[in-house]
Amino acid sequence: MSIGADDLAHLRRCVALAAVAVDAGDQAFGSLLVSAEGVVLVEDRNRVGGGDPTRHPEFAIARWAVEHLSRDDRRAATVYTSGEHCAMCAAAHGLVGLGRIVYATSTEQLTQWMRELGRPSMGIAPLPITAILPAADVEGPVPELADAVRALHARAAG
Repeated sequence: MSIGADDLAHLRRCVALAAVAVDAGDQAFGSLLVSAEGVVLVEDRNRVGGGDPTRHPEFAIARWAVEHLSRDDRRAATVYTSGEHCAMCAAAHGLVGLGRIVYATSTEQLTQWMRELGRPSMGIAPLPITAILPAADVEGPVPELADAVRALHARAAG
């Protein structure tokens, strides 16, 4: 499968949610969960600014999905996100049985940007999703969104 027009539209919404996160004093991440029929089921943004470092949107989506969707519906859904899942979020994704993951920018890109911006690492290994979920159906990064996402991370690094 490749990135289509609907995928790109969902990723653009993720970037917009990341901007909302930055405006609220959080890190630049936004995510959506979309059903097999193309319906946006839930969206969220990073919320770590309140002091809980686990308040990643991908983790919140995994929790929401296990509470609201059947196993089959979770497997058929797609998670879209502005940045590739961290190890914690990838594990949550796999544990609840979510399907395809499409991300705008990679962990490798984020690691490089944080280094360029003089920001410390998150303190966890910057692993790709497939290092945690070897059989995951993953697509990304999407080069045309990289500049916008980098700019949000730069703004958040302030």
